[in-house]
Amino acid sequence: MIHFENLNKYYATKKGRFYVFKDVNISLPTDRNIAVLGPNGVGKSTLIRMMGGADMPNRGRIHSKKKISWPLGLQGGLQGSLSARENVRFVARIHGYKNTKVIEQQVEDFAEIGQFFDEPVKNYSSGMRSRITFGLTMGFDFDFDVLLIDELGAVGDANFRKKSEKLLLEKYEKTKLIMVNHSMPALKKFCDAGLLIHQQNLVFFEKLDDAIKEYQDIYVR
Repeated sequence: MIHFENLNKYYATKKGRFYVFKDVNISLPTDRNIAVLGPNGVGKSTLIRMMGGADMPNRGRIHSKKKISWPLGLQGGLQGSLSARENVRFVARIHGYKNTKVIEQQVEDFAEIGQFFDEPVKNYSSGMRSRITFGLTMGFDFDFDVLLIDELGAVGDANFRKKSEKLLLEKYEKTKLIMVNHSMPALKKFCDAGLLIHQQNLVFFEKLDDAIKEYQDIYVR
């Protein structure tokens, strides 16, 4: 299970605090593939980043005994001042890999960003960041229980998307997913349960079809 305890996330504005999530208390199963649903700007990427440790709540916490990945996709979870190579090296070492050369080469070959692999990540486009985070997570075995995916299918040309989906399907048998994607066919392909963001809170649905129906009833006019 992934537990949310009194979770609050807000941003300071001239008119006061703008809450993305407020007093969220919920436990999500880790034996299901969960689609995150909600309109643009409701907090889907913020949720994924907090679950993956790339962002922090203002109050409360998210915790689990399961191994959860960093965010894959457009937002990513890389250190901007480091190059992609340095990010890969750092992540590999903290996961127990002493010789990182092979891993660096695997991610470099997979990402296909050329000389930018040795440039600071802060200079990357969102698509380039996604190529690195996806290659880093999927290119070798970190044995995650849950993969966090944020709009992965929107990245790259047709060849890269095909390559990414192939790797994802290979991992699919071994791990579970929590996925953000604006494509309903993609969500239906990979997920069987739903998590709806509504009124600064989270509502879990055992069946994805039920979550989609509720989402459409509330947000699609």
